[in-house]
Amino acid sequence: MSKLHVAATINGEPAEFLCEPQQTLLDVLRDELGLTGTKEGCGSGDCGACSVILDDRVVCSCLVLAAEAEGARITTVEGLATGDVLHAPATPVPGTRRAAMRVLHPGAAGGGQGIARP
Repeated sequence: MSKLHVAATINGEPAEFLCEPQQTLLDVLRDELGLTGTKEGCGSGDCGACSVILDDRVVCSCLVLAAEAEGARITTVEGLATGDVLHAPATPVPGTRRAAMRVLHPGAAGGGQGIARP
């Protein structure tokens, strides 16, 4: 099976990659592009550990095929950092030992960066 060529903007930078038709966006981000801040949790879209912003919508990257990202704007947890400092929604959830990114919901309090769940 031949690989598909995908061009997208990831964390504000143009990016191109090759992927298998069945490969998830999560796998490409982590394994092909080295963006390991996006985590694999449940693999079914329930936990939110793999959340990314895809064209201004929060999606579970474990449920999106990488080929669907053609022409898209993608922001990962790395894209929420200013230098080495993470933006507040990407920091660990207070009172827990979890280091997973909190799920962001567009239009929520905080300018589209509201915290929905740990």
